[in-house]
Amino acid sequence: MPELPEVEVVRRGLARWVAQRTVEDAEVLHPRAVRRHVAGGEDFAHRLKGQRIGEPMRRGKYLWLPLDTTHTSVLAHLGMSGQLLVQPHDAPDEKHLRVRIRFADDRGTELRFVDQRTFGGLSLHENAPDGLPDVIAHIARDPLDPLFDDAAFHTALRAKRTTLKRALLDQSLISGVGNIYADEALWRAKLHYERPTATLTRPRTAELLGHVRDVMNAALAVGGTSFDALYVNVNGESGYFDRSLDAYGREGLPCRRCGTPMRRRPWMNRSSYYCPRCQRPPRVTA
Repeated sequence: MPELPEVEVVRRGLARWVAQRTVEDAEVLHPRAVRRHVAGGEDFAHRLKGQRIGEPMRRGKYLWLPLDTTHTSVLAHLGMSGQLLVQPHDAPDEKHLRVRIRFADDRGTELRFVDQRTFGGLSLHENAPDGLPDVIAHIARDPLDPLFDDAAFHTALRAKRTTLKRALLDQSLISGVGNIYADEALWRAKLHYERPTATLTRPRTAELLGHVRDVMNAALAVGGTSFDALYVNVNGESGYFDRSLDAYGREGLPCRRCGTPMRRRPWMNRSSYYCPRCQRPPRVTA
């Protein structure tokens, strides 16, 4: 699933090409693309017609399009391969085109949801009082949010009594961080992924948050991370941060800091990449 930088790149593209446009028609081409919209594809398309799309919003990995005339939003779940593309009306349909949204203007472009693996989807939801779709109202703020509370995060981190990487991926503590950027931030901070959160001091937590923000801003600057053609921005372009990764995917390659071969270990049905010298594992106590 795309992480914060990739979703933010898509959000910025939608803000430029889709915001303030009125929906003329919507077409659902595959029912799985709207399976989270319990009323079904016809209801989804019907309720979109005539709605004006507001400023696209994001919290962590979650992206939504507020509808100006109702207290609802279109929540976009990109999954593993979902793409929101702005295409000319006459562009050939993509092989895995799932939803098409046309607009009532003469700009000549439409919004398409393309999803090869059909793990993602679009759905309409009521907004909570703070403007978030109700189904994601429990999601914590992300570290690039100006209202993110560093002190409260440190307190919650120590109280959680878990390990560092589990905490970074816990969307109720901090949103937007996934497997890739967790490994990158932990490498920069010289912290092992299994270190207990209760051992972190306030300055160490502040340092870790700084590295999380730095790596995400660096990824944003180059369009995010693309390991294949499945993650692209609204113009179909890939990101290039994979060329700058220091930890993730570098098993056996020398650590860019000390030269020690990087290691990979299975972790929660995923992988963790780390330097065994720079990121010492926690001591095991009886």
